[in-house]
Amino acid sequence: MPVSPLDLAVLAIVLISAFLASVRGFTREVLAIVSWVAAAVAAYLLYPQALPYAKQYISNSTIALIAAIAVVFLVTLIIVALLTVKISDFILDSRIGPLDRSLGFLFGAARGALIALVAFAFFVWLVPEKNQPVWMKDSRVRPLLEPAGESLVGLLQCEDPASAMGRVCAAMMKGLGKGEKVDAADASGAATPGPAEPDTAAPKPAAKP
Repeated sequence: MPVSPLDLAVLAIVLISAFLASVRGFTREVLAIVSWVAAAVAAYLLYPQALPYAKQYISNSTIALIAAIAVVFLVTLIIVALLTVKISDFILDSRIGPLDRSLGFLFGAARGALIALVAFAFFVWLVPEKNQPVWMKDSRVRPLLEPAGESLVGLLQCEDPASAMGRVCAAMMKGLGKGEKVDAADASGAATPGPAEPDTAAPKPAAKP
């Protein structure tokens, strides 16, 4: 089986992500995620204190709220990112620098595989199988991506089929080859009425005069 463009794309995503993570180091990659989480938490906790200052310059309350959240988020992100760079550079220049780069390579490869998996799951959701190119159907990595995509979709909140997320999950699972056609009556939980049974009761005899 020849190598398809999908195989090359997945390989390129994994290798590029692994290379960038090895250059930056495992510590910096992890702290980068921590910095985004810290910025989000700070924006959630501190925007009430920043909102009065934003309202002094912005008359629209909605825009002032957005501006307050954005400013707190960006300021926190910049401060934590600067600390992240200092810590990462110190570790890379130390004796454990090679280990940090090696762990970064593995982390980047896993991140690239996850990015490729998410992209594949969304592609099969948006494009029906009959409209997908032949090289994608015959890809070597497709048998690996499909079960992994099913597991990933299964982690989402898909319990309620009537919700928006439930419909998205059902469409993704169908695109990944595991969807089942559900009858509307079955989906709503209503029982399907069966055929009417004929009245088999014997007629009553006529009363004697």
